[in-house]
Amino acid sequence: MKNKKLFLGMLALMMGCHVALAQRSIVILYENDAHCGIDGYTKIAGLRDAINSSDTAYAAAVCCGDFLQGNTTGAISKGQYIADILRYMDYHALTLGNHEFDYGVPRLKELLEQVGTPVVCANLYEAGEPEPIFAPYVIHQYGDKKVAYVGACTPETMILEGYSFYDTNGILLYDLKPKTFYQLIQKAVDDARAEGADYVVLLSHVGETPQSMGFSSHRLVNNTRGIDVVLDGHSHEIFEGVKVKNLDGKEIIVTQTGTQFANVGKLVITPDGRFITKLIKGKDIPNENAKISATTDSIHKMVEAVTSEVVAHSDYRLVVSDENAQWVVRGEETNAGDLVADAYRHALKADIGLENGGGIRNDILAGDITYGDIIGMLPYDNTLRRIAVSGEQLKEMLTRCTSLVPVLDGNFPQCSGIRFVVYAKSHNVSDIEILQEDGSYAPIDLHHTYSVALTNYNHEGGGFFDSFKKCPVLFESSLRYYEALADYLRKVLGGTTGEAYAQPQGRIKIVTD
Repeated sequence: MKNKKLFLGMLALMMGCHVALAQRSIVILYENDAHCGIDGYTKIAGLRDAINSSDTAYAAAVCCGDFLQGNTTGAISKGQYIADILRYMDYHALTLGNHEFDYGVPRLKELLEQVGTPVVCANLYEAGEPEPIFAPYVIHQYGDKKVAYVGACTPETMILEGYSFYDTNGILLYDLKPKTFYQLIQKAVDDARAEGADYVVLLSHVGETPQSMGFSSHRLVNNTRGIDVVLDGHSHEIFEGVKVKNLDGKEIIVTQTGTQFANVGKLVITPDGRFITKLIKGKDIPNENAKISATTDSIHKMVEAVTSEVVAHSDYRLVVSDENAQWVVRGEETNAGDLVADAYRHALKADIGLENGGGIRNDILAGDITYGDIIGMLPYDNTLRRIAVSGEQLKEMLTRCTSLVPVLDGNFPQCSGIRFVVYAKSHNVSDIEILQEDGSYAPIDLHHTYSVALTNYNHEGGGFFDSFKKCPVLFESSLRYYEALADYLRKVLGGTTGEAYAQPQGRIKIVTD
């Protein structure tokens, strides 16, 4: 009898523990578009650790893409420094953003093998292969519940980073499956459910606004069923959650944190199966993870050693983004865009200089401008070239690449040697004028051929919607685009931005018609 009572007591205790475990919430911290904002990693990891140590909930952290590139830290190491941090992050899953492809798929694979985190992407295939390169989903168990993380990368990446998907002859190497995108995500969700997942969380790098190929996270939800919540990225928007109807008419939460840890997202799955999303400002998080802080401190020192040289001085900020970390350079003329395009035009002695807004990444604050600041603004390995473009082709490009105004789009053109008017409602472009040698402007001649200085990416890699892909090369330079800006600041401007770039110079006028 005594043994029976002891057994029943132990059973009751075990059942009580099981009930307690079952009643614990699941907290999933999420980030998107970190873009080498490495100081945020210690905060999200520290917050996760604090929740786990409190023993009040199960806590995990996940990544929704665009982590390898974005500023000097990624550029000078070709993503290695970011991989060094992620190795210690213990993310339960991460998916791929378009900028993970900036260094090519072989480099992407090499870095992610070092990281060791489960990579999920249901729609990335090697051309002609029947199975995806990475797992479509991964399942983690929290108490008595299983959460599946499904990964999705926008097929638009095949345009934005086209050089990673096609060889020099235009032969397809890798495929994000735009024709079957929604079906592949649905299959991953169905397979995860069949494997026993209680909840399905989509790690999405698709974005809120339909881009060049028409995909968005909202349309993804509209065309699928079985996803419980979408942690989104790509478009750098900030919202705790909007509700979007899925294929069955059920409302699904979609949420996004902005960029560079402006916020950390917090998804709570309650014991009764409700989903609550909240954003926490990154600067308000007091927690840190000691190992990650030590790693980022070491990386900062290594970056500083390379980038501390002062190149120039500015009495004002060179603007790329606004106070909400929205990339305004993707939707309007900025002084930074003017400066960069002028540097290209001068370096290659061209009629016109062009850079897509998506290629200009970070503000430069007032004060001394270091070489690191310049690489942070222009962080890729792009080189410059001069090409021949007809007036008609220029007009077509300007019309197409401003067609989403006022929506921010990476193809928006920052320019030098040309000015024009954009009509935001009718999406027309008019009053296109070309700078003359005497400093005046003359109307564009649609039948004339102009020389244009731009990056190799914007010529043939996907920028400007491939508008110039067939234009002949007049001069191929080995000069990287950040080197052109450094040279312009040093040699042409004499080490100061002066008054000329204090404000945008009126090259792009946007009117509401």
